[in-house]
Amino acid sequence: MNITMKTKYIMPILFQLLLHLSTYSQNGIIKGTVFNALNNEPIAFVSVAVQGTTFASLTDEKGNYEIKNLPIGEYNLTASYVGFETMTTFEIQVMNSKPATVDFLLKEKSSNLKQLEVKASPFSKNIESPVSLRTIGVAEIDKNPGGNRDISKVIQSLPGVAPTSNYRNDIIIRGGSPNENRFNLDGIEIPNINHFATQGSSGGPVGMINVDFIREVDFYSSAFPADRNNALSSVMEFHFKEGRTDRIGGNFTLGASDIALTMEGPANKNATFLASARRSYLQFLFKALGLPFLPTYNDFQVKYHWNINAKNELTFIGLGAIDNSTLNTKLQENGTQQQKYILGYLPTYNQWNYVNGLKLVHFNKNGYLTMVASRNMLNNESHKYQDNVETPANKILEYKSQEIENKFRVEETLKMNEFRLNYGANYEYAEYNNNTFNKISSPYGIDTLKFSSQFHMNKWGMFAQLSKPFLAERLNLSIGLRTDANDYDKSMRNPINQLSPRISLSYSITSELSFNANTGIYYQLPPYTVLGYRDNSGALINNQNGVKYIKAVHYVAGFEYVTSKNLKLSAEGFLKRYNHYPFLLRDSISLANLGSDFGVIGNDAIVSTSIGRSYGIELLAQQKLYKGFYGIATYTFVRSEFQDKHNNWVPSSWDNVHIINLTLGKTFRKNWDVGIKWKFSLGNPYTPYNVALSSNMNNWNITHQGIPDYNNLNSKRLPSYHELDLRIDKKISLKKMDLNFYIDAQNIYMFKMTMPPILDVVRDNNNNILTDPNDPTKYQTILLENKSGTIVPTIGIEIAF
Repeated sequence: MNITMKTKYIMPILFQLLLHLSTYSQNGIIKGTVFNALNNEPIAFVSVAVQGTTFASLTDEKGNYEIKNLPIGEYNLTASYVGFETMTTFEIQVMNSKPATVDFLLKEKSSNLKQLEVKASPFSKNIESPVSLRTIGVAEIDKNPGGNRDISKVIQSLPGVAPTSNYRNDIIIRGGSPNENRFNLDGIEIPNINHFATQGSSGGPVGMINVDFIREVDFYSSAFPADRNNALSSVMEFHFKEGRTDRIGGNFTLGASDIALTMEGPANKNATFLASARRSYLQFLFKALGLPFLPTYNDFQVKYHWNINAKNELTFIGLGAIDNSTLNTKLQENGTQQQKYILGYLPTYNQWNYVNGLKLVHFNKNGYLTMVASRNMLNNESHKYQDNVETPANKILEYKSQEIENKFRVEETLKMNEFRLNYGANYEYAEYNNNTFNKISSPYGIDTLKFSSQFHMNKWGMFAQLSKPFLAERLNLSIGLRTDANDYDKSMRNPINQLSPRISLSYSITSELSFNANTGIYYQLPPYTVLGYRDNSGALINNQNGVKYIKAVHYVAGFEYVTSKNLKLSAEGFLKRYNHYPFLLRDSISLANLGSDFGVIGNDAIVSTSIGRSYGIELLAQQKLYKGFYGIATYTFVRSEFQDKHNNWVPSSWDNVHIINLTLGKTFRKNWDVGIKWKFSLGNPYTPYNVALSSNMNNWNITHQGIPDYNNLNSKRLPSYHELDLRIDKKISLKKMDLNFYIDAQNIYMFKMTMPPILDVVRDNNNNILTDPNDPTKYQTILLENKSGTIVPTIGIEIAF
C-alpha cells in the first residue's frame, strides 16, 4: 500500500500497538530428516544443534529429529556426524503457526584424512564451483531492505551485480547483458523470472516467483556446472521448500504492489503440495506516482512432491503469469512534458507465459539418476498507434510472437571411491512464431517491417564432470566438458564447434583460508528474436548470414577466508572474453550495446562478428546471523567493453565501473527486526541523439522519441546513482497463527536519479508542434532534463496459519 502524507500520523500509533502485543506462547519446533546426499539414505545418530543455545537433538534410526520448546525467533542450525561434512542452515524462522522443517543432505568426507583438518565452511561451496557461488536464504529475501520480497532485487546486493532503477529488474552481472542469465526451479529450467519480460532479454518491473515457495537460491556468476547450459553471466538455482506434512496451512500476504495467498499441506501419506495465486494492484501505485504506464500482473504456482518409496521421488512444478500494461492516457492532456513524451512512443503490452515440469529422481547405492521433462511457452503481444488513436491509418506497431520449448534431460551422479562423476544428455524441441508490422525510421526515411515467421528447431547436448579431492581434501579438482548443437544451420549442427571445457580447483592454505580458481568456455544460443527474424521477402535472413552460438571464455581466481563466527571475507578477480556476439546490421552496433527496455530486442538482421570483454575484481564481507547481527558489504570494480563498427573499444551499456552494496540488519527482543541497505553505482554510459535525424517530421511522427547517434556510441555517461532503503519488521505469534507487519521504504533520502536526457519537440500553447524555421521538413527540438526519484514507503502484512 502506498503511504501518503496523511498516513504519517497512523504509523506512530501502529508502532505503539505493536509494542504492547506479545507472543502467545514459546512452543516453536524445528524438525526434519538427515539424509546422505549421495544415495538419499537416512543417517542415524546425527547431532543437530541450535547455534548459541543448549537446544539439540540426535536423529533416530530413520534419520528424523525434532527440537521442541524453542522461543519464537530466528536461529542457525548445524548438523554434524563423523565421516560427513558439517552443514549449517542459517536464519531459520521459528513460529507458532507451524513447525520449521529443515532437512539436511550431508556429503561424505574423504576416508583418508592424515594432514590438515579442513573445516567445513558454513557457506555454500562445492567442488565443481569453488568460486563465484553465493547462496541466499529465504530470511535474506524476506527481510531485504527495499527488496519488497522480490528475488531480483535481493540479488542486486551480491558482488558483481549492478543496481537498476526502481522500475526495472534487469540482472546485470559482471558487465554482462541481462539476457546472459539462466534460471532453474528445482532443476527445471524457466526462461525468465520477471513479469513483463523483455523478449530476447529479461527484466521487468517485478519478480514472478512467489517468495513463500523458496527455501534458498544458489547463485553462480561463473564456474557453471557442466549439466547447466546456455548461460554466459549467471546460473540461478531456486530450491523450493516442501509442503508441510502435519496439516493444511497457508500464508496470506498484503504487500506494496500485490495480494497473495499460498496454501500447503499433505496431499496423501507420502506427498505434499504448495499452491499460490497472486494478483497485483501495481497499476494503482504507478498511477499515484504519475507514471504513464499502468501494469497489472497475475501469477500462479504449484509444487507437488511425492516420495514414492525410499529410492524414488517425483516432483511437479508449475508456474504461470498473465501480464497486461495499458497507458495512462489521461496524462496526454494534463501531464508533464516528460509524461506526454513517454506516452508518445510507449506501446501497450499483453503477455502470458507458463512452465510445467516433472522431475523423477531414483537413488541407488552409489548415487542417483535424475530425469526431467518440461514445457514452457511465452506469448507476447504489443500495439502502438500514433497519438494513441486506434485507427488503421495510425497503426505503427502490431506485434505477436510465441516461443515454445519442450525439454528432456537425463543425468546420473555417481561416487566411485573418492571420485564424483556427473554425466548425461539433454534434448529440446523448440518452436517460434512471429507476426510483425512495424514502421521504423531510417536515414533514408520510413521503412515498414511486415513479415510472418515460423520455424522449428531440434537442440541437443551432452555433458560430463569428474571431481576428486587430493592431499587429504586440501586440494579439490573438478574437470567438466559439455557440447551443444542444433539443426538451425550447418555451423551450429556440428557439436565440435561448441565444445565447452571447464576446470576448477580449490586449495586450503589453512583451515580457514583457501585459494580458488576456475576457467571455462561457455556458449549461448542467440535469442529466438534473432533466429526467427525474416526480411520483407520472407527470407530467414540470419540463417543465411551464418549466425553462431555466442561464446564467452571465463577466468576467475580469488581467496576466501571463513571464520567460526559465520563471517566470510573473499576477493575474486575475473575476466570474460566474448566472441560471435550478434552485431545488428541496421544500427551497426552489438546487441550487447542495445540496452534493455520493455518490449522486444534482437528482432533484426545480424552477423555473428561482435567481440567484447569484461574484467574486474569483487570484494565481499558477509556476516551470517551471529548474536542478532547479519549483513553483507560488497565492492565491485568492473569494466565492460565491446567493439563498435570501427573496431574501437567502447564501454558497453552495462559498464558500471564502481558498484557498492551495503546491507546491515539486527534482530531485537520481542521479535523486532531492522535492516538498512545502501547501494551506489557509477552512472551508465549512453549514446547521444542524432538531432538532425530525430527532428525529421516523418521520423518523429513514427518514433515520437529521439534516435540515437550510433556514430558516437556510449560516448556520454550519467552521474553516479545511490540510494538508501529501510525495512522494519515486527512478528507476533498467536496460538495457531503468526503475523508479520513490515514497513519497507525505498530511497528514504529521495535521491534524484539522472537518466539520459529526453529529446522532445517544441510545442505552442495549443500543443501544436513547431516547425524549424530554417528547415520546413523538420520540427524544433529541445533537450529536457530527465530525473526520477522519490521515497516509496510501503506497509505490508503477512499472516501465516
